Amino acid sequence: MSIFPKISLKPEVTEYLRSVFMNKEVLAAVGPQEAECRFQKLLSCLSHPPSYTCVRASTHLAPLEEIHDKLREELKRQQTCSPSEDCIQILPHPRVNDVLLLPVDGPRPVKQLSSEVVVGAQCGNAVLRGAHVFAQGIMASPKYMKVGDVVSVFSDLEGSCTRGATSFQGKKVFVGNGVAEMDRSSIFCTGEPVRGVGIRMVEPLYQSPSFDGVLPSLTFLQNLPSVVVGHVLGPRPGERILDMCAAPGGKTCHIAALMGDQGEVVALEKSRNKIERISRNAHMLNLRSIKTFCCNSIQAVSSDSAQVTEGPPFPPESFDRVLLDAPCSGLGQRPNMALGFSLKELRSYQPLQRKLFHAAVRLLKKGGVLVYSTCTITLAENEEQVAWALHTFPCLTLQPQEPRLGAEGMLGAGLPPEQLRLLQRFSPELSWGRTAGKAEAADGDTIGFFIAKFLKN
Repeated sequence: MSIFPKISLKPEVTEYLRSVFMNKEVLAAVGPQEAECRFQKLLSCLSHPPSYTCVRASTHLAPLEEIHDKLREELKRQQTCSPSEDCIQILPHPRVNDVLLLPVDGPRPVKQLSSEVVVGAQCGNAVLRGAHVFAQGIMASPKYMKVGDVVSVFSDLEGSCTRGATSFQGKKVFVGNGVAEMDRSSIFCTGEPVRGVGIRMVEPLYQSPSFDGVLPSLTFLQNLPSVVVGHVLGPRPGERILDMCAAPGGKTCHIAALMGDQGEVVALEKSRNKIERISRNAHMLNLRSIKTFCCNSIQAVSSDSAQVTEGPPFPPESFDRVLLDAPCSGLGQRPNMALGFSLKELRSYQPLQRKLFHAAVRLLKKGGVLVYSTCTITLAENEEQVAWALHTFPCLTLQPQEPRLGAEGMLGAGLPPEQLRLLQRFSPELSWGRTAGKAEAADGDTIGFFIAKFLKN
């Protein structure tokens, strides 16, 4: 057991990533020492949350200033601040007019206790971003844990803890202290799925507000690069826009909001459960222009150009703009203390993304905009895909992006400098460990993310 290690990966995946971040072009540009330093910073920062919690404000429903004030009052009540105490800091983003930023405090000096609760990795990641521990995330607890007991919470790094155990000696990491809201028997002995908060965090390693039930129609928790994607797509009122891989619907709803809910946003997902979640989010945010369909987007284009349909498959050139936020390896997500997939799994995404790309180009009108994005850091899923797309589809040209908060594209895929400058790669390792101004820290210390914008000529 260790206190906040670097992200835990299979050795073959670690070596693959090292070869990506130390490819010939990178080594020639920055040298081996700087390249290795960046790689090690990447492994460190991926296991920690970004330095700011990003909230997208529903500015189609209320002005940003009004949402800011309401959020501040809600969070003050949650933090039990006195009326005169200024314990909540909320900053409007200086360049993205529907984003509010909340600084994250951590890692903090929190003392570990002898009484331990172990949670699953996903639950542990959520705690690091401000969540309480929900009962279904608890894997192990002390034998006689009762309501009101103060416990230390640990995240199981390898998924090896048996549900219902009373102790766990495997690989785990401390994420903070909390107070039990349920006793052990309520969590493990009912025979039914248990809902609700099991442990209320009182001393988290990273201090960040919990957004459970806070202004659900006016605020939406979304990573900063994911918000930037909607602005880069540039939707306009009256357009017909396709979101190909839409769940859980954050970007779908943002697109509809940017259009003033005027036009049509078609959201596709192949999982019916995920489609229902998109619909719930749209309803919560009072957006009526979103139409959801359960469909594999690879099969979303019809061979009949004369066919007119409300749902998929659609005739070629049916949409003014297309967002392909592609399924990816997710290696840019933060915090992520452990990933158990193999190199074979990591490499399986590129062929899938290319199949989706073929459908996206066919569905896009001439003169339309296609935005491709991922939440991963590999060349194969990002810059290499751009190089392949430009070669495969001569009708596509790269376009400038606005707003531009990330760095340019990464060397190694053979793209010339003028094309790399048109790409936007969010590279948290470049700002990791630096002291920076507020806006600079918010824009640099994000999840790892990639955006490319194309025009179909």
